[in-house]
Amino acid sequence: MLLRLGAADIAHPGGTLLAHLERVRDRLAAWGARPALQLAGLCHAFYGTDGFPTALLPVDTGRAELAAVIGAEAEGIVYLYAACDRKATYPGLAEADGVFRDRFTGALHTPGPQLRRDLAELSAANELDLAHHDFAFRDRWGPQLLALFTRFRPLLSRPAWSDCRTDLAT
Repeated sequence: MLLRLGAADIAHPGGTLLAHLERVRDRLAAWGARPALQLAGLCHAFYGTDGFPTALLPVDTGRAELAAVIGAEAEGIVYLYAACDRKATYPGLAEADGVFRDRFTGALHTPGPQLRRDLAELSAANELDLAHHDFAFRDRWGPQLLALFTRFRPLLSRPAWSDCRTDLAT
């Protein structure tokens, strides 16, 4: 599906979007993430994101198609990641009552603990891949990302937190 939708032809730091998606999935696997989160990592940019607007499928019509391929749980994580209004959501994500703002609909809700952990872990895997493959990105955003993931620390697995400290330390 990724090949059919052109992910191998879309430029992205470190090569192509396809290569990036595969690396994010591989990083999540190395951290011991469950299969649904790994699949979400592989597909996290299907609807575009707050930081990468290129979409492989339109969010309004593509959700059922993606869910048929990767399952409803993984697709739900993909949607959550794509829909995340980072400026509004990230400051309170680690709080039990932290509010999530959907950038597609404007709706507010409070994700449960597992979804908050999934969003934090996927965010870390994505940003660490960018920092690893784009030194200008790391130089510009590394300190802010380390501060963000320090706030996310209660949500991150030990391997994820370790990589954040190692990969983003200046």
